[in-house]
Amino acid sequence: MPFARIDLAHGKSPEYRTTVVDVVYGGLVDVLKAPEGDRFMVIGEHARDNFVYDPDFLGIKRTPDLIIIQVTSTVGNTKEQKVAFFQKLADDLHDRLGVRREDVFISLVFVDREDWSFGNGKPW
Repeated sequence: MPFARIDLAHGKSPEYRTTVVDVVYGGLVDVLKAPEGDRFMVIGEHARDNFVYDPDFLGIKRTPDLIIIQVTSTVGNTKEQKVAFFQKLADDLHDRLGVRREDVFISLVFVDREDWSFGNGKPW
């Protein structure tokens, strides 16, 4: 069960945002093996002065088109799957939207099943 937060600077079109969501979902299902239909995501758009990042951290040149993607999921993916997920998102965002691979920042957070409630106040 993944949950994705996608943050970017304000000003992208609805079609752009929809494509970003589709790319992230595709990576979750195809690479991290999330179940089909397990689609829980939010996009946050931020004023430029509220979207803070280092443009040169680790020698990677970032632009204001940076996309920050954080996925919270249950433990279970291999290192190889995680690396493949990072690469797929960077490649697909580049291919479909022209996003520079340097502008794709991804964080994976893994939690236990007991840390989720899908509704009704009941644990998973």
